[in-house]
Amino acid sequence: MAVRKFKPTTPGQRHKAIGTFEEITASVPEKSLVCGKRTTGGRNNTGKMTMRYLGGGHKRKFRFIDFKREKDGVPAVVKTIEYDPNRSARIALLFYADGEKRYIIAPNGLKVGDTLLSGAEAAPEIGNSLPLANIPVGTVIHNIELRPGQGALLVRSAGNFAQLTSREGKYCVIKLPSGETRQILSACKATIGSVGNSDHALESSGKAGRSRWLGRRPHNRGVVMNPHDHPMGGGEGRQSGGHPRSRTGLYAKGLKTRAPKKQSSKYIIERRNK
Repeated sequence: MAVRKFKPTTPGQRHKAIGTFEEITASVPEKSLVCGKRTTGGRNNTGKMTMRYLGGGHKRKFRFIDFKREKDGVPAVVKTIEYDPNRSARIALLFYADGEKRYIIAPNGLKVGDTLLSGAEAAPEIGNSLPLANIPVGTVIHNIELRPGQGALLVRSAGNFAQLTSREGKYCVIKLPSGETRQILSACKATIGSVGNSDHALESSGKAGRSRWLGRRPHNRGVVMNPHDHPMGGGEGRQSGGHPRSRTGLYAKGLKTRAPKKQSSKYIIERRNK
């Protein structure tokens, strides 16, 4: 995939850089794997705004993605590579040998016509999903489970990948994209390769309107508000606003918010990069 830049014929085109969509092979999703997706606009069930700066945006259909990959031993053929408005990565439509259809996150290098397999007997090749116990040390992986059979929770966004660095008893040591190194049970599944659409990080919207299409309303900084609107508001002229904090007074940008007695802390070997 590549990034396409534009001639500055309008102010919005001047800094615009978007993907070329050259890997996409179908424009209409599989009807049996989509449903309507309602948006809240940041309002709760009584109509009260509980989250600011949300609303609008283009109408979307939700695609059901198979993060569990529990159809072990059944080969599947990649039918299409598609765009998904709900995530940064591309998705691939699989046709299983028994007739079932499922979407998965499309890894880098996956092509239409490739055959994929999941389960302990699968070869450690791009797109195949197998337990960490069966993956060679040093392999690049994504779509990692935290509990066996739960479904992938880690490393799912465009261009991301983790690495299986070593094994310690019934645990595998994984280096995550954030720089964190942690233990994960060897029975958990992961998919070989890195997530596709790696040029997503190079994209630039070029204009505020593209944020509105994504359902993001204009964001107001706390320091420009009045004291009764935000803890960082007020002051004569341009004041810094004191220590950065949220509208409810919770410190940000430096305060550690992770629970000190969180159960999963014992599995973290090295914290993420500062």
